[in-house]
Amino acid sequence: MSIPFIILSVVFALTSSALVFAILSQKKRDAGGVGSIAGMGNVDSHGSKYKGRTLDDSLERWTKIGGAVLGVLAVVLCLV
Repeated sequence: MSIPFIILSVVFALTSSALVFAILSQKKRDAGGVGSIAGMGNVDSHGSKYKGRTLDDSLERWTKIGGAVLGVLAVVLCLV
């Protein structure tokens, strides 16, 4: 085992742990239900003015970034 492989493996483990934490910390999204039937499925209490500033939006953004990093690290680990 080479040093770069060990370092990348540790980074991979830390990234996957952080990704699990970010996913489990997010609030459950409503799948529609009665609100979507009644036409209230797209109602936003804060509007788009605060998009990206809430904790859930930040967790969603970091989940996407973490998933991308995890995918790249998986490919790099296969090549090392």
